[in-house]
Amino acid sequence: MELEWRTIRDVDVRGKCVLVRVDFNVPLTPDGAVTDDLRIRASLPTIEYILEHGGALVLMSHLGRPKGKVIPGLTLRPVAAVLTELLGRKVRMAPDCVGKEAKRLVDGLQPGEVLLLENLRFHKAETANDSEFARQLAALGDIYVNDAFGTAHRAHASTVGIPEALGSGVAGFLMDKELRFFRRLLAAPDPPFLAILGGAKVSGKIEVLKNLLEIADTVFVGGAMANTFFLARGFTIGDSLVEPDAVETANAILREAARLRKNLMLPVDLVVARDLSHESEPLTVPSQDIPEGYKALDIGPESLSLLASACADAKTVFWNGPMGVFESPPFDRGTLEVGRRLAEATKQGAMTVVGGGDSAAALRKAGLADSISHLSTGGGASLELVEGRELPGIMALQRRTG
Repeated sequence: MELEWRTIRDVDVRGKCVLVRVDFNVPLTPDGAVTDDLRIRASLPTIEYILEHGGALVLMSHLGRPKGKVIPGLTLRPVAAVLTELLGRKVRMAPDCVGKEAKRLVDGLQPGEVLLLENLRFHKAETANDSEFARQLAALGDIYVNDAFGTAHRAHASTVGIPEALGSGVAGFLMDKELRFFRRLLAAPDPPFLAILGGAKVSGKIEVLKNLLEIADTVFVGGAMANTFFLARGFTIGDSLVEPDAVETANAILREAARLRKNLMLPVDLVVARDLSHESEPLTVPSQDIPEGYKALDIGPESLSLLASACADAKTVFWNGPMGVFESPPFDRGTLEVGRRLAEATKQGAMTVVGGGDSAAALRKAGLADSISHLSTGGGASLELVEGRELPGIMALQRRTG
């Protein structure tokens, strides 16, 4: 990550209309109430800085996947209500993100006032990075700020097109924080560096595994991902979720770990059951001996003990992906325990980074979201950074005029 970027501190927002791309893609109840305002709260430092320094603020975001259609259930109006409460000042809502009415509302904004544009993805032009759509959005502001790390891996009009149209763009405080933590994680981690990967598929994390083997000292693979490695080693896996087509890939990763003399750890025991029903009695078995008719649903206590020792020794830890079916107790124990071990490692001075998605949800479930060094707001974006990819939304902030 040999990147340099300017932040909101590097521009004068006083008297300017500041156009900020935020990530307000929050979960809603069927009747439209926001159930988790974490992403809204994460944007507050940037929003409050602009307002305190005399800027007028235009916020834009997507919500859900309306695929270019106006879907009333995906309006950002509930977000405007939550943000009004958090800021203690009125957040006005535009009926659209472009058009005459949106422009009229923007033109009427005074310093210290806030306008939220309607869902960007009500227009297909957003995800298509349509240049005319980007130009219309760019015309709503004097300064562009990207504070939506969760969408930085998307080449959309609001992440790439606007800074191209304006000739410049800067990072908000959330984006800046994300980039600084991942730059340190990937370029200058304090050893020993432990990476913990879980989730369902090896195929979705091949490049992540390869890149982490280059920079980490130990990589622990859990969750259903581990089943494919078990199959590659000739273990019996019962009815466990597995990717037969990825067995050779798993073998290649095992060979690469040996070549690099890196410690690729797999669970040594597992919690298995016939299914997720309460009638199905869980068993703890060795990883190489899953009974026929049973599925691996969590890592076992001996595996947790080994992982706890690795966490205690580590100075840098990266975690992405659950260790089992954490949505269904008692198969959440492994995932929640990983969160607790990371919290303890953080107390002992380790830098701990969690890559969003299910891992972030597990940390919040355990009440540990504030107990680690950095909880990323972007699961997909964080993984692509760890893969070593360039993210379009970040690269767009590298190009500037003047």
